[in-house]
Amino acid sequence: MAPPHRALPPPHRVLDAGPGTEGTARWLRGTLGAATGLPLPPPGAAGADGRGGTALRLRLGGANAAGLGPEGYRLEVTAAGAAITAGGAAGAFWGAQTLRQLLGPDAFRRAPLPGRSWTLPHTVVEDAPRFPWRGFMLDVARHFTPKDGVLRWIDLLAAHKLNVLHLHLTDDQGWRLHIERFPRLTEVGAWRPRTRLGHRASPLWDERPHGGFYTHDDVREIVAYAAERHVAVVPEIDLPGHSQAAVAAYPYLGNTDAVDAAPQVWTDWGVSPHVLAPTERVLRFYEGVFEEVLELFPGEFVHIGGDECPRDQWRRSPAAQARAARLGLGGVDGLQAWFTRHFGRWLAERGRRLVGWDEILDGADAGGAPGPGAVVCSWRGYAGGVAAARAGHDVVMCPEQQVYLDHRQDAGEDEPVPIGYVRTLRDVHDFDPVPPALAGTEAAGHVLGAQANLWTEVVEDRRRAEYQVFPRLAAFAEVVWTQPGARGWEDFERRMADGHYARLDALGVEYRPPAGPLPWQRRPGVAGFPRQGPPPPA
Repeated sequence: MAPPHRALPPPHRVLDAGPGTEGTARWLRGTLGAATGLPLPPPGAAGADGRGGTALRLRLGGANAAGLGPEGYRLEVTAAGAAITAGGAAGAFWGAQTLRQLLGPDAFRRAPLPGRSWTLPHTVVEDAPRFPWRGFMLDVARHFTPKDGVLRWIDLLAAHKLNVLHLHLTDDQGWRLHIERFPRLTEVGAWRPRTRLGHRASPLWDERPHGGFYTHDDVREIVAYAAERHVAVVPEIDLPGHSQAAVAAYPYLGNTDAVDAAPQVWTDWGVSPHVLAPTERVLRFYEGVFEEVLELFPGEFVHIGGDECPRDQWRRSPAAQARAARLGLGGVDGLQAWFTRHFGRWLAERGRRLVGWDEILDGADAGGAPGPGAVVCSWRGYAGGVAAARAGHDVVMCPEQQVYLDHRQDAGEDEPVPIGYVRTLRDVHDFDPVPPALAGTEAAGHVLGAQANLWTEVVEDRRRAEYQVFPRLAAFAEVVWTQPGARGWEDFERRMADGHYARLDALGVEYRPPAGPLPWQRRPGVAGFPRQGPPPPA
């Protein structure tokens, strides 16, 4: 027998928000209120006479919240109404997201539809996340996402109870954050004259200039909007590699004695040879950049990239060779670890923690290990994360073979600009952030969680990005929230069909349909780089 349903009340019923839940109450009135047409006034407000009891009740702490943790919640729906009790403000917000799900797909619209009634099943849901880092990385450097698009992504993350947005802000193809003391970073570095269409072997070009950047006020708005939804924004400023856009803006940042001329912002894809010079002037420059970054992004974590740094220019540069010798590094290969250690200390002195891709571990055997507070994003499989966790570093698992959402979703010829291995919805659902090598060990406690990554070399706009990300991000969200024993593929697939695709429709998400891409989602004639067979073991 289906459980009885509690109808959401007429406008005179109230939203009773206790101390610490005010942000969730604002979100409910703005989002759920918009979808249902109910104003949900607070107790004592005009028209809130309280007849028939309280519509929604939000509380922190108390016996019902014992053991839930700061992100855990208990949602109870009875004949008296709905009550969310949480261990912290974030838990109250995640409970409100579950309430929205229970109301049905139309609760995800921005205006009420005629003839809709709103009911909730009598139920008790008690829940808390498996991991504290449940992230999504958006590469805005290769193809720029305007501010309103970033705000939309934050809403989509929050709807899936994901709590970290990692913004990849700089790369060879563009610098996306205005830095007041170095204005050429965006005057020059934020714009490229044209863009290759498809993989770097493609002969096709989009001859239009491409670019864009975020002002300080844009970032303040993004960060505040995310904080209201309990999403932390982690900025990434890449160094010492992936720096061609910065060198194009300020050529002295590069190895000027190893190149014939300063580069322009890169129009192609791949790994650029232009890396930062190991000079004091470069260190001071990036310290200045990070001073503004810290002012804008108040969170604990700051990502410095640290991946894919070719040494060729350093090997050709007498100045780089001399600097490595003075530092006692035994050669220029140690310069990347020197950069990492410097900024790890610099950030730690200011109460922040360095995050980097797993290459920041390179050179650890020669004393080049990052500082003790560094967090490692393990992208080249699980191995870097396993080594980091065993060495006492916190880890975010994001192996390319599992959760790179730019990789194709099917082997069919209609997949748009197919990149990488086939990673289906089920493949993502089968991912476990704790690999067998760490399971059951003390080091497993260093796995903060995981994140899904979207690189945008061949992802040119919002529609294309949403196609790549959804519905796979829903599977990823379940992986990082739910304990392994409490989730199964058949149940997840049923819930997708029974309700979640309809929620994505209500949100206007351009997801990949289960039957394959729609005609306008295909990109015929644009070459990709599909890899054949199953991915190598992570």
